[in-house]
Amino acid sequence: MHIVSALFVDTFEMKSAPGPATHIDMMGVFFSLAAPNPVPVTIEPHLMALIYCQADEPGSGVFEVIFKDGFEDNAEQLARNVSPFTVEPGKFTYRLVRGALELTKYGLIFAHCRVDKQPWHKVPLTLLPPVS
Repeated sequence: MHIVSALFVDTFEMKSAPGPATHIDMMGVFFSLAAPNPVPVTIEPHLMALIYCQADEPGSGVFEVIFKDGFEDNAEQLARNVSPFTVEPGKFTYRLVRGALELTKYGLIFAHCRVDKQPWHKVPLTLLPPVS
């Protein structure tokens, strides 16, 4: 299995399409956001990951997300989520993780994501000062 995409989103909607196929409408995809008030602040962004399981794979795995204060593997951990999942071989699934992140400064953080013990897929998010 592997991560096809991981993005921060406001909302999403699953839709059926002819085939039968499935379409996902992702709304409000973002890589930065203004803090709701000055730091220190807690934000709760939604990270959506699309995961594909090849037809010859067993269809079960563990999705891990570690929000870190940097790109490097040894960057400070801000929050962590681990969740087992199953998916029909040859199909896609999605995982939605909402991080509760207590931040003391503006700037860049990363969601380090992986399935099982595969290499990390890193998604940037920039916290901006509040809009006045």
